[in-house]
Amino acid sequence: MSSSDLAISVRGLSKAYTITHEQNKHSTLAEALLARARNPLRRSRKDTFWALQDISLDIKKGDVVGIVGRNGAGKSTFLKILSRITEPTSGEIELYGRVGSLLEVGTGFHPELTGRENIFLNGAILGMSKAEIRTQFDAIVDFAEIEKFLDTPVKRYSSGMYVRLAFAVAAHLSPEILIVDEVLAVGDVTFQKKCLAKMESVGASGRTVLFVSHSMPTISRLCTAGVFLSAGKVQHVGEVGQVTRMYLHYEGQKASERLWNDSRTAPGDVCARLRAVRVLDQSERCADHVSIGESSTIEVEYEQLRSDLSRPLTVSIHVINEAGITLFASNDFNNMGWYTAPRKSGTVRARCIIPPNLLTEGTYAVLVAVCSYNPNVIHAIERDAVVFQAVESETQVGARAEYGGDWPGVIRPFLVWEAAYVS
Repeated sequence: MSSSDLAISVRGLSKAYTITHEQNKHSTLAEALLARARNPLRRSRKDTFWALQDISLDIKKGDVVGIVGRNGAGKSTFLKILSRITEPTSGEIELYGRVGSLLEVGTGFHPELTGRENIFLNGAILGMSKAEIRTQFDAIVDFAEIEKFLDTPVKRYSSGMYVRLAFAVAAHLSPEILIVDEVLAVGDVTFQKKCLAKMESVGASGRTVLFVSHSMPTISRLCTAGVFLSAGKVQHVGEVGQVTRMYLHYEGQKASERLWNDSRTAPGDVCARLRAVRVLDQSERCADHVSIGESSTIEVEYEQLRSDLSRPLTVSIHVINEAGITLFASNDFNNMGWYTAPRKSGTVRARCIIPPNLLTEGTYAVLVAVCSYNPNVIHAIERDAVVFQAVESETQVGARAEYGGDWPGVIRPFLVWEAAYVS
């Protein structure tokens, strides 16, 4: 592949961080000073953590590339290096074009400057003239919906306002390469859809897009190619369907239960935080594989942190197949006795039973969210919270009968048929 066809070329990219461990932790400053006085030569133990290891890949101009992997796989570190925010430990990167990036909230804007001033600052960083920026200025402001706050310092913006403006700037100032992390999750649902539509149009215009997401339906919808990272290494690069299937299969080997023991790092907000998500087989055991011909259960535990909520909390699940298609969504609103019951703070366990003979053979991911409605608010969300495989027993009676080939369709219901001689 010639360099004229490339947007990004990466060779031997690695990134290491040094982690310092105190050999003896002290509860007070006095204890720490006394220990240092007794042993002034005492040193902390240091370990090296490799966030990325020997990554080499090429991304063509006009490709829309989804980057997938579990938390800690190295996705955000990779994007930060491509965006020139973080220096690599080793390796080489060639970028053929201007880069616009939207990563962490707070990256790229000067907090003391107004929204108007930051638009021109970001354009100048991209190498654009004032005249070029002015041609896109009204479109940026209209897209971000911040006209009333345009001359307010961005340090006074809410996180949602900040993301709206940051995405509008990154998408409209015509970078040849657009890099977007899943910071879009901060925005409201309507704006997220607006951003995804804009990213589709950016990709359709021939510019290169790199997009990190935990949402396989979003990756499948937007992207033509994918990169699967795990433990800082590239597991697969290729067509987006192949990458999402490999990701779900790879992670599905050990992902039928997710626990969050530390509420400070669990998904959620001041109203609710996730505690656990499990896939249970018909015998109530946590299972990576469930039988198609038997019922299975998705179990969700969350902590309701407040008892004064105006609207009851609801658990919602989406079951997603290997192609990134959401087969169905369901929530505990279906249990009206529970939904209308008085609520209080405490741990809630919600369970959704999947009936037998619904799923076909394959690997499935489950999105879990804790929400309230009217207005719609997502309090906690975890995409690909658990992954499991639906398998068929050789002895079970189901829709397959004596047919031995691949079964078509995204679900496999065991439907009732009638047949009789008419003469």
